[in-house]
Amino acid sequence: MSDTSSNTPATETVASAVTPYAAHAVVPRPVVPAWLLLGALVLAVTSVAGLAVAWHGLDRQRALEQELVRRQDASRGEASEAQAQSKQAQDLARDTAAKVALLDARLAEVALQRGQLEDLIQSMSRSRDENIVVDIEASVRVAVQQTVITGSAEPLVAALKQADDRLLRYKQPRFEGIRRAVARDLDRIKSLSVVDVSTLAIKLDEVVRLLDDLPLLASAERDAPEAAPAKRVVKAPAAAASVPVADGEMSQWLGQARQRWDDAVKLVWGETRSLIRVTRIDHPEGMLIAPDQSFFLRENLKLRLLNARLALLSRQFDTAQSDLRDVQETMGRYFDVHSRKVVAATELMRQVTGQARQITVPRPDDTLAALAAAGR
Repeated sequence: MSDTSSNTPATETVASAVTPYAAHAVVPRPVVPAWLLLGALVLAVTSVAGLAVAWHGLDRQRALEQELVRRQDASRGEASEAQAQSKQAQDLARDTAAKVALLDARLAEVALQRGQLEDLIQSMSRSRDENIVVDIEASVRVAVQQTVITGSAEPLVAALKQADDRLLRYKQPRFEGIRRAVARDLDRIKSLSVVDVSTLAIKLDEVVRLLDDLPLLASAERDAPEAAPAKRVVKAPAAAASVPVADGEMSQWLGQARQRWDDAVKLVWGETRSLIRVTRIDHPEGMLIAPDQSFFLRENLKLRLLNARLALLSRQFDTAQSDLRDVQETMGRYFDVHSRKVVAATELMRQVTGQARQITVPRPDDTLAALAAAGR
């Protein structure tokens, strides 16, 4: 078709060229219209394009069919696998449902046990708090009784400190009021000047130890240094130089006689002074005590001091002060009050007498009130 279309213009050219010369000899062929040739050409191109498209469509359809078959096979395999997995999932779901039911039953049991446990813990906590309050109150009341019996604040202070330590370990808000009350009572009790009985007992023991070495009044008078004998003073006769030589022998005899008389008088006076002594004694019985009675005197004073010591330990301060006053009076009567040991022993007893006094320890009313309020 292409060849025909390409030859047509040449023929027309030749025909047009030879027409003037051989018009009479050549019979002209019928002229084909151009649009007809163009239509034929378009038809041919369209046919070829249609055949190409149809061929391509067939190839595509064949490829699609192959892909579809392959996908069908894959889908069939996946379907079978999905069916197997679905079966496994159903079995797993049944197992899971059974396990969930079992877990629900156990969870309900655990929830019940938890509720019971919480109730038990709350009851134990309440009972523990109540037991703590009751225990602290009992210990404080026992300490108050011990304080009343012994007169010492140490049992009450120790009980309050122990209560504060226990309340601090638990750290409960409801115990803060009790701790504040305990702190107030501790400050009020510690502000008192409590009698140190142990120190007073040690001082009395020291007096008992010194008692064997204290000098008695009679022994002190006997041991006093004797008066020094009078010195002999030899005086030469004043008139010896003035007498005449003839009267020398008489004057010498008279001088010797006067000197011997003076010596005899001085000797007699010295012996008399050593035997007789004038002393002012306020308590004459102190000088009249016999040496064998001094032992019983000292032992009697020791017994009085031991009684005073026992009275101090038992908080009977009036009895202790009475015994100490008797001991001081006896020591002032029979012992040498100028001796340093007697002065030291008297000072120790005076200190004990001044410090041994009854002190009323206040009751921990704030703590007891706070404990009673917390126990309600």
